[in-house]
Amino acid sequence: MFAGTLTKSTDTETTAFTGTIHNKKFDIAIQLETRSKMSERSPDYDVTAVNTSGRKVRIGSAWNEVGTNTGNAYLSMQIDVGLGPFRVNAVQNEDARKSKSGAFEIIPFVSTGTMKSGSISGELTAMDADNAFAGYVVNMMFDLDFMLIENDYKVEQTHPDYRIEVSSPKGKPIRVGSAWMTKSVRSGNEYLSLLINTPDGDLRVNAVQNEDQRGGDTFSIIPFVDSDTLDDRANDGLALVG
Repeated sequence: MFAGTLTKSTDTETTAFTGTIHNKKFDIAIQLETRSKMSERSPDYDVTAVNTSGRKVRIGSAWNEVGTNTGNAYLSMQIDVGLGPFRVNAVQNEDARKSKSGAFEIIPFVSTGTMKSGSISGELTAMDADNAFAGYVVNMMFDLDFMLIENDYKVEQTHPDYRIEVSSPKGKPIRVGSAWMTKSVRSGNEYLSLLINTPDGDLRVNAVQNEDQRGGDTFSIIPFVDSDTLDDRANDGLALVG
């Protein structure tokens, strides 16, 4: 079960709400940051938090909703802090609505539907030399910096284009995965598919470029999706619900 509070913010244009979520295993401060909607189903907000390394992580999405029976406005949120996805709603009681307060109460959302996990954030940047990339991938439970080094031993089409390496405490390279350069079936846009061994097990992610990034050196790391739906996810940003 989950609980929490959310308060409408007037401090910045980007941070629309601040609050906390709680259960028996965690107490996490969160923010809802306004994002551009690319389609009707796109989220209205990114839900972000700060992990133990001090790095901001996108942990979910939120949508402005209106109750079918009551006509009251509320927020529907999907969040994943590394323990699996969960749904909550942020609602106002009658007193808060009457006083036009910016205070909301976070309550669990009950549903029998299956949701996709996706508490992953990260970035990949092309280096100036050696056809290499530097990147990181994080969630609320781990924080991994890595390099993509060109695979000089590739002889078959199925072999990876890059090996993924991290450094040991003494600076020794350790291979933790592989990456393939591929193309979207729908648009022909190139992206990278990564398979990384993390402390929580094997992780599959894609490194894609949205409209603003295309032609540049930076890629956004998103949860793995099939190539035929990749373009929708790239255009929508890092939406958790495809």
